[in-house]
Amino acid sequence: MDKNEALQGIFDSDSLGLLDVKPKRSSASSSDERLITSFQEINEFFEKHKREPQPNREDISEHILYCRLKAFREDEENNMACQSLDKYGLLKDERIEINSIDDIFRADELNLLGGDSEGLFDFKHVPKETNMPDYVASRRKCTDFEDFEPLFIKCQSELSNKKRRLYPFKNEQDIKQGHFFVLKGVLLYVDYVGEKISEKGKINARLRCIFENGTESDMLLRSLSAELYKNGRRVSENEDGLFGGSNAITEEDKETGSIYILKSLSSNPKIQNISNLYKIGYSNISVEERIKNAEQEPTYLMAPVKIVSEFKCYNLNSQKLEQLTHTFFGKVCLNFDIFDKNKIRHSPREWFIAPLDVIEETIEFIISGDIIDYRYDSEREMIVAK
Repeated sequence: MDKNEALQGIFDSDSLGLLDVKPKRSSASSSDERLITSFQEINEFFEKHKREPQPNREDISEHILYCRLKAFREDEENNMACQSLDKYGLLKDERIEINSIDDIFRADELNLLGGDSEGLFDFKHVPKETNMPDYVASRRKCTDFEDFEPLFIKCQSELSNKKRRLYPFKNEQDIKQGHFFVLKGVLLYVDYVGEKISEKGKINARLRCIFENGTESDMLLRSLSAELYKNGRRVSENEDGLFGGSNAITEEDKETGSIYILKSLSSNPKIQNISNLYKIGYSNISVEERIKNAEQEPTYLMAPVKIVSEFKCYNLNSQKLEQLTHTFFGKVCLNFDIFDKNKIRHSPREWFIAPLDVIEETIEFIISGDIIDYRYDSEREMIVAK
């Protein structure tokens, strides 16, 4: 029996068809089908809502369709493939070719470059406020900006000199008259907070916000809050002199020391493996002098430390500070025993496990006296209103 006959015998005895190899099916058709189905979903949305899908953060399904349509418009190959299905003219590419300054302004969909009628602070996708005045906030030129310009200059100077600091925005209750914020890189000042109205347990009010670029807006408190959560920072009060209740240092004020935040440089693996471990302390001598023998002191975990932040204090009761700090971060106080060189056990109580920005924010609340209105949520690692 030759080889051909032997092979034919093998194929003839394959009763289960194991040797029946079919050609691999091309994925092109399934890919085309997915493309068509994907575009048909956009058509169905248009048929149902009589409009194109928008970048709606409240409806993730619509947001996905918006991104998909944008991709269709920008992908020439897929655009051409779905032209026969585009019965509503959705595939038109509205991108403007930039060849001149005029083209740049025409392409400025969010009016970031100017315009008095509407602009950056006209929120199109924020749910309507049912119990507030029925009009949309507008951004316009501030006619009395010369009254506010010195405030902005002073605030920028204090930020540069670290007399003010930037903190994450975490609570709409921080929006108060006379406070500064940074929104999308622009410093703003809350000049006025209108009548507060309660809506489903939430407080809202019409604001007057002055921006460093010479514009103003009468946006709603909750609208500003929503934007600050996404793209903003809170500016602290002036930290020079606020430890004691005054807004400026005078000859009558007495410097009583410094609040400091330290990070351990211990080589002990048990300490190294603890994230966000910081010591919050108070010293009436220079911090550098206070920590120079840290390796010999149990309060510093018998190891060198690094100064992370330091705040000058005036008229401050150090015992009150210590009590406030320990109470505020009581749930995240380090539970760790350390032995000194004489093998005596110690339990340091000034080390806390919390993010640095939260600790600095807490100190700023102590400065302003607002600390009594807040508590630390250890699970979410953030400061929340009581």
